[in-house]
Order: sequence, then C-alpha cells, then structure tokens
Amino acid sequence: MDRHELDQHEQDPHEPDLHEQDPHEPDLHELLRSLRVWDVDLPAFDPATAPAEPLALFTAWFAQAVAAGQVEPHTMSLATTDEEGLPDVRTVMLHGADASGWSFATHIDSGKGRQLTARPYAALGFYWPAQGRQVRLRGPVTNAPSAESQADLHARSTGALAAALTGRQSQVLGSLEELARTSEAAWERARREPDAAVPTWTLYHLRPQTVEFFQGDARRRHVRLNYRRTEEGWAKELLWP
Repeated sequence: MDRHELDQHEQDPHEPDLHEQDPHEPDLHELLRSLRVWDVDLPAFDPATAPAEPLALFTAWFAQAVAAGQVEPHTMSLATTDEEGLPDVRTVMLHGADASGWSFATHIDSGKGRQLTARPYAALGFYWPAQGRQVRLRGPVTNAPSAESQADLHARSTGALAAALTGRQSQVLGSLEELARTSEAAWERARREPDAAVPTWTLYHLRPQTVEFFQGDARRRHVRLNYRRTEEGWAKELLWP
C-alpha cells in the first residue's frame, strides 16, 4: 500500500511518532507548570514617594538589586528593529546612565550596530527577580564620539578589549578552532597594547522617552509607575497591571 493511502489517523510504521515522549528527556510543559515566580519576600513600593525624574529612581533600585544579591543586575535586554521593521532582541551590559541616557556598546558593523544605523531607536529591559522588579525604557539612540567610545572600551577589562579586537561579531564562523586562534592572538595583543584602538567599537546612548518601573506583588497587584518625557519635563502616571 502506498504511504499516501494511509488513513490520516494511522501511523506509518517507518516514521517515528513525533508525539511520543522519550522517558529520558525532560517534559517542557511539566517543568513550566512546576515553576513558581517570586518565591522571595517582595519589597513594597509607594509611587507617591518616587522622585521627579526616573534616573534617580533607577539608581536607587539598581543599588537595592545589588544589595539583594541579584546576579548580574547590570545585564539588560536590548530590542532593536532591522531595515524591514522586524524585531530583534539580545542581552547586553549597561555601561552607564546619566543625562546623556542609558549607555551600552557594540561594534558598529555588528548585527545590532547595523540595525541601529538603519533605525536609531531601541528599547531596554531590566529584570531583577530577587525583588520582583522590572525597568523598561524606550527612546532614540545616538552614537557617542569616537574618543568617548574608545575611552569606554579601555576603561574595561583586558578580556573586553580582547573580545573587541577579535571583532567579526555576528559574521559566519567557519569553526571553533578558527575562533580559538583569532581570540588567542587578540588576547596577546590586548595584554601587549592595553590602549589598542578598535575603530568599530561604538558607545551608544539611549535617551528614554518613557521609563516604566514595575514592582511585582504576590497577589498580582503589581505597581507600575511610568515616566513620560514631555516638553515641560517628566510626567508620572500609574498603569494597570
């Protein structure tokens, strides 16, 4: 009998059952159902006490995340869009936050660098589960001057400089052996030339138009305070959870 004549409910004996669960493999849905969120004491947040500008509150929350033992609180999600308007997201490191905006860095010819050149607007997301907190930002992105970008790079570790010298970010890699050879040469140069220039390394500043602070609540009465930039300054508003 031709395989195409099999009843739609009949399994072809020559094909594996894609719905059959391997007893040695984890069941994703069972794992998801077993997980709980915020199995910690969550802090209270009274938005009436929030400062007039978001940077001061971000700095306070960041310091509290560090004090609470949050792992890598300086990592954040960076969302960009490509030339066709399709979204992309990855995790990067915060390099600073001041009147210029929230800062991060990458090669200008990397995937995210090319996307920011085409569409210089992005969103950032911080998640600090140790306290059930999130901070979300959206706004235009500008490139820092080359001297500022190089100073940012040289203020970091030898490993950061070696990674920048390795370059080729997001390009197709032929093999892990090629990566090892190129990286080792970059490490040697970074140790020998701690001030080596990396022309493609670019510091970016996101100047937020909105900044939302989210405080989780065990009874799902989450507190969401949104700062919105206006011509007169920052306006504050509460959002439904």
